Amino acid sequence: MQLDTRAQTLLKALVERYIADGQPVGSRALSKISGLDLSPATIRNIMADLEELGYVASPHTSAGRVPTPRGYRIFVDTLLTVQQLDEQSMGAPLRLQSPQPQKMITNAAQMLSSLSQFAGVVLSPRRESVFQQIEFLRLGEKRILLVIVAPNGDVQNRLLLTDVDYSPAQLVQSANYINQNYGGLAFDEVHARLQNEVRQLRDDMGRLMQVAVEAGSEAMKDDSDDMVISGERNLLSVSDLSSNMTSLRQMFDMFEQKTGLMQLLDVSAKASGVQIYIGGESSLVPMDDMSVVTAPYTANGKIVGTLGVIGPTRMAYERVIPIVDITAKLLSNALSNH
Repeated sequence: MQLDTRAQTLLKALVERYIADGQPVGSRALSKISGLDLSPATIRNIMADLEELGYVASPHTSAGRVPTPRGYRIFVDTLLTVQQLDEQSMGAPLRLQSPQPQKMITNAAQMLSSLSQFAGVVLSPRRESVFQQIEFLRLGEKRILLVIVAPNGDVQNRLLLTDVDYSPAQLVQSANYINQNYGGLAFDEVHARLQNEVRQLRDDMGRLMQVAVEAGSEAMKDDSDDMVISGERNLLSVSDLSSNMTSLRQMFDMFEQKTGLMQLLDVSAKASGVQIYIGGESSLVPMDDMSVVTAPYTANGKIVGTLGVIGPTRMAYERVIPIVDITAKLLSNALSNH
């Protein structure tokens, strides 16, 4: 249902006041701050309508009202006036500089956190599972070190425990076969092709190659550092999020397990521009009193990851949205010029 101008003005005033001081907002306060020349009775009627529509709620202990997740949603989608921030006033460009892409990502998470005073999070670019070459080193009987060199020079190691004791000559032969036939491809692709071609090779050698390709695929997908979070401690001082043991536990679980957050950031990578996920409305947000503001970032025009700010639902969206937006643009530029 479309809200009329008066209802929109009152809802905007209520949400802004509630974000500012966290107290339920009464009709008398609304008549002062809304700038509308309405009688208290008219304001009460409009607020009753807003409550019936599910945009505001009345806590039991108070005559005032607070926004619901649905109220926040209409506020951020249609009523919000976003502040104009520029890169210079954020002091931002210098903070991201680094010769290493992973360091730029860490710097971006720290920048989001320090500017918003909440938690900053960056989902790192997915590692491509493409390899330039591999090498086998015999460590002992039935123990082999698989060395994987990526196109950008990154090196990964994996220990392989095999059923057969391979000679150094067999290891060199197998590595040469993989490098000459498949170097520059993704491990998953090699896996499919090997299954057809490996039958022509001796059984033991074929088995070693299959094991190596599976281990290589796992190594390249290893996502232990796929997400960088900075400033979790800031959320401990947000009473809405840490007011009781249950919400504290929920918050620590979220940061420890990361899977829910990764899923949310993964989803928002497919969207364009800034997205806002509001707790209690989006099943992707693990806590009711929490919101996550995200934006995808790119490298050379291709979306490679997502970043964002995690904070209370009662956050100053008009400030946080441009912080997230500009940081995404800066990180995109830094990675593209790298």
